[in-house]
Amino acid sequence: MIRLVLAGVAASVVLSAAMAQTDVISERKNLMKANGAATRVGSQMAKGEVPFDLAKAREIFATYQTAGQRFPTLFPEQSKTGDTAAAPKIWEDMPGFRATAAKLASDAERAAGTVKDANTFRAAFGEVTKNCNACHQTYRINKT
Repeated sequence: MIRLVLAGVAASVVLSAAMAQTDVISERKNLMKANGAATRVGSQMAKGEVPFDLAKAREIFATYQTAGQRFPTLFPEQSKTGDTAAAPKIWEDMPGFRATAAKLASDAERAAGTVKDANTFRAAFGEVTKNCNACHQTYRINKT
């Protein structure tokens, strides 16, 4: 009887760990999808393909700021494997990864406060999205 209870507890712990891993990976993917959507709209605005919209510009930067704030909490040791493009470098250089995420968040926050028109948006958008590229180059596995 005790063995059966212990086996049930062990199975529950394994299942909980697997679910926790999946949850953080899913949340990371959702943040990246939101960043991708923000970048598409931002690129269209920067190129003049869609009209500049100050509220939308601030929303784009808020999306990046949220991602920069949340990312460092979404890479626990048990989420190294699974359906993820996260490079091992994240766990090897967690302080660097956290600094990169913090830079994205702070640059996005600053950009949201300084954007006034299409020209200031283009400049700020280009600077903030450099953070995205820098992070992808170092901390992401390219799955193409």
